[in-house]
Amino acid sequence: MQPKAVSLSTFKPSLAAFRALWLGTLALTFALVQTLSAQAGQESLAPLAEQISPSVVNITTTTTVAGRTGPQGIVPEGSPFEDFFREFQDRNRGNGDRPRRSSALGSGFVISQDGYVVTNNHVIDGADEILIEFFSGEELPATVIGTDPNTDIALLKVEAENGLPFVSFGDSDAARVGDWVIAMGNPLGQGFSVSAGIVSARNRALSGTYDDYIQTDAAINRGNSGGPLFNMDGDVIGVNTAILSPNGGSIGIGFSMASNVVTRVVDQLKEFGETRRGWLGVRIQDVTEDVAEAMGLEAARGALITDVPEGPARDAGLEAGDVIVEFGGKEVEDTRGLVRQVGNSPVGETVQVVVMRDGESRTLAVTLGRREDAEGATPAATAEDEAPEEEAPTTKDLLGLTLTPLTDELREQLGADNGMDGLAVTDVDETSEAYEKGLRAGDIITEAGQQKISNIADLEARVEAAEDAGRKSLLLLVRRAGDPRFVALTLSE
Repeated sequence: MQPKAVSLSTFKPSLAAFRALWLGTLALTFALVQTLSAQAGQESLAPLAEQISPSVVNITTTTTVAGRTGPQGIVPEGSPFEDFFREFQDRNRGNGDRPRRSSALGSGFVISQDGYVVTNNHVIDGADEILIEFFSGEELPATVIGTDPNTDIALLKVEAENGLPFVSFGDSDAARVGDWVIAMGNPLGQGFSVSAGIVSARNRALSGTYDDYIQTDAAINRGNSGGPLFNMDGDVIGVNTAILSPNGGSIGIGFSMASNVVTRVVDQLKEFGETRRGWLGVRIQDVTEDVAEAMGLEAARGALITDVPEGPARDAGLEAGDVIVEFGGKEVEDTRGLVRQVGNSPVGETVQVVVMRDGESRTLAVTLGRREDAEGATPAATAEDEAPEEEAPTTKDLLGLTLTPLTDELREQLGADNGMDGLAVTDVDETSEAYEKGLRAGDIITEAGQQKISNIADLEARVEAAEDAGRKSLLLLVRRAGDPRFVALTLSE
């Protein structure tokens, strides 16, 4: 359909009104532009930068490095230049082999008037001397109060004659994607520097157990490590820690450890000189869709327990195959969430843990241990169970796997405990779902359908029971080199 044509003469009687309307719109637009320009001038970051800059420090560390002993790494072995470099080193061996002093630069910020300074652990790790340079140019030596490699946080202390300017931590959970932020520090050793950007993402995980990073496009470069990430209120919401870059320079993907993680670490370092995190004492994995279906769960959430070594969880009655869905009154979404919830809980606290077991919800009270003690402990030797009477080996192809019961010889070959029962995987069909999900020859299956198995008949019974119950898949507990994990395999139609 053609658009309706309107004659210009239609507007003649209202031409004066049109002119008045146009002039009014122009005046309104001009006023709006003036208002926005005024606001832009008022929103300069200079006042905020001037307010918080005195609390940001440069950190210089000095470390003793062993001298080089040979041409390794300079030229390839067998190179025609190898003799030349060896002769050069022989002439300079008196100097080249002696320990030398190496310096490194980083950033940090003062969090109290009496001189506590926060930075990254990797900035001061292994340092013999630590020197803090303040915004005023004053320099003071620092001592290490405590460090936490898990979150890459270190707490330092300087002794100053007068009170120091400091900044406070803000609530990192309140930061929204798109909020403006300022990064401050000592990039590339150039001295105090300010860069601005926005929060690009929240709750990023890199490689650590307790990672909770704020991603930002504010420029972060070498030397910014340990410096603060500020919100527009001048509160620290992150500690600049890492960048993602193919060339070592900022490409707008930087990561700051969230302040709500840092404050807990700093409080413990200040009080104890070390961290004290809660410890539940379980091995866990995420609940995937196929695992949830195999276990009859309504949703793929929670943390599935694969093993319960000696510790708080075992004492409280938790078992392998339990799915932790609630910890301390808070829902558990996945393993990362549970690890953070447990780690943030006080050592010695008794916590209510809700698990799904055999389709039913159970609540157990667990008194948390200390993770650092558990990580440093040597596992106690256990008495070997009496070796069971050997069963005649029987091989069976099932679920894409070639299986045989464990014997003493197989246990020794696979590094399994003498008392372990189960089926050894001797081969895997490379076209099967089992191969796709990572099962390999040498794996040991100790449970099927959350019940222990010791022979082929046990597994076949579990398959039959799952099919009778209308299950589409069967949950297997697989151990490799002692490490357990659950795998759900689809049953044949």
